[in-house]
Amino acid sequence: MAEIPTIRIGYVPEHYLTPLHLALRSPAISSLPFKLALTSFPSGTGHMITSLRSNEIDLAIGLTEGWVAGLAGKQQASQSSDGGYKVIGHWVDNPLRWAIVTGRNRDEINGVSDLKDKRVGVSRLGSGSHIMSFVLAQQQGWKPDSLTTVPLGPFGPLRDGVSGLDESKGQTANPSAEFFMWEEFTTKPYFHATSEKPNPPLKKIGEIFTPWPSWMIVASTAVFPNPEQDRRLESLFQAFDQGIRDFEADTAQVVKLLGTGELGCNYIEEDATEWLKDVRFTNATRGVDDKIIGGVVDVLKVAGVIDSAMSNDEAIQRVIGIKR
Repeated sequence: MAEIPTIRIGYVPEHYLTPLHLALRSPAISSLPFKLALTSFPSGTGHMITSLRSNEIDLAIGLTEGWVAGLAGKQQASQSSDGGYKVIGHWVDNPLRWAIVTGRNRDEINGVSDLKDKRVGVSRLGSGSHIMSFVLAQQQGWKPDSLTTVPLGPFGPLRDGVSGLDESKGQTANPSAEFFMWEEFTTKPYFHATSEKPNPPLKKIGEIFTPWPSWMIVASTAVFPNPEQDRRLESLFQAFDQGIRDFEADTAQVVKLLGTGELGCNYIEEDATEWLKDVRFTNATRGVDDKIIGGVVDVLKVAGVIDSAMSNDEAIQRVIGIKR
């Protein structure tokens, strides 16, 4: 008997991926002609891009700006038009709210204006946290290269990098960056003082929103060379849509689930409830709106991430695998 194939899905262990976990818990999953395996990427979208290109995962859900920059950005533009993956679907329709944070004891930094010409910590080159540093510079009227990029790894090392504190060892060191940006509610426990934790390690000095829908689905071009006609993807889109419907049908259960830590993340009831007020998952995951990708390309050109000489048509062709 032939072995059942497995489709490997990369994801970031955050609240936005709750419908993915619900989809895999649905009874309908057992009828699929393949298995699904999840791989967690705490370091984010940039790491998933590397893994897609290395054939370590087949599908991934991550940040829109990271996917687009990885396919149409200056580094990839000088190489093959096949960047190893294509954007095939929507996941979240609302913008992502990024907290801009520094170390709590960094008395010299009290607002975004203090960050000009400073060091920004990012998880990896090409990650959402990296791309958003260019967007921040563009919004502030700074030159695209005004910030010095310091790759520090996932969320924990980023916190240590701006605070100068090794949380795991309780040791102090010189800070390696002045600030970093991360999703608001994931970051909040580390900057919001409570009676239990009156001196959190971080200080929030601002926030920035992505000017586009925040999360999208991509597929490996090696595994799915013709995504428009791939029946496996059709089955997956149906499963994803069901996961989103299950999410929206019982948000009280979602709040409880996010408080257990079993999804690889942990959010207190207050934060999960606040997040639910604004989050909007897509009605149908299949396909990508080329106007939305064109808007992302426009902003990333101004930010210096995509070469202004590249036409939007070429960028969209490089990025989209399934059009809506």
